Amino acid sequence: MKTKVFIDGSEGTTGLRIHERLDNRDDIELLTIAPELRKDPAERSRLINSSDITFLCLPDSAAREAVALVTNPNVRIIDASTAHRTEAGWAYGFPELSAKHREAIRTGKRIANPGCHASGFISLVYPLIAGGILPADYPVASFSLTGYSGGGKKMIAQYEASDRDAELDGLSQQHKHLKEMRLITGLSRAPLFTPIVSDYYSGMVVNVPLYTDLLNTTQTPESLQAFFADYYANEPFVKVMPLGSESEMSGFLSGNHLSGYDGMQIYITGNENRIQLSSVFDNLGKGASGAAIQCFNIMTGCDETKGLNL
Repeated sequence: MKTKVFIDGSEGTTGLRIHERLDNRDDIELLTIAPELRKDPAERSRLINSSDITFLCLPDSAAREAVALVTNPNVRIIDASTAHRTEAGWAYGFPELSAKHREAIRTGKRIANPGCHASGFISLVYPLIAGGILPADYPVASFSLTGYSGGGKKMIAQYEASDRDAELDGLSQQHKHLKEMRLITGLSRAPLFTPIVSDYYSGMVVNVPLYTDLLNTTQTPESLQAFFADYYANEPFVKVMPLGSESEMSGFLSGNHLSGYDGMQIYITGNENRIQLSSVFDNLGKGASGAAIQCFNIMTGCDETKGLNL
């Protein structure tokens, strides 16, 4: 029997990518909404409650409204907004973090898809705290370089306009991803976080620098590379790169290197005193739509990689 899927918000960047990845699958029946009824509560409610799984690709307030429309107890929700990422009763959609995370996704009815910046940050910081390497009160700083598609239709229009103004983000330290970055990793305080939007469509690099003398255990680039390689062993979506792999890209990490790809690469660079951790992926892939479909595959018992570009 085919899984009935509704994408509420299918006209945005995340919804369009999800639709594109699911469109040709023979195990899915896509429920579609007439364009003129996209904001009609009654029609949205009908489709949500007719589905097995609904993807919410909406602003936060609209995502909360959509969840309130659910009356069918069998409907399962994957929410790509910020609305429920730190809410009780919602599984966090990053299965590679632990067996517990993957099981919560497999059995859950409410899945919160991670934010794009948060995905890169958490992929680096969560294992370090879970492994006892990074103190929970470490003064973490991070910067994240992303393509402008991460800002949705409004930012895409601004960046593709010939007379656009400069876009600034993150200067107030009030970024919407900070709450999940702190809570999911177990940090005792929010990181000093600098998101940077760049002049390309999609792809991102999230960087976390470390002073080794502030860690709980003695670490080198070699030991941390081995730690991360073991932590993410056999995970098809997260590949920990061998030391020195950045030399293949002339010694620098390109923000759009994995544009169109649904996985993530982790690089460890530096020396025995200062180490740089970097996560490279597509903000629309493992940072949004790809991650949502990976969760969908887990929930439906499919191969996690089905329909995704790896």
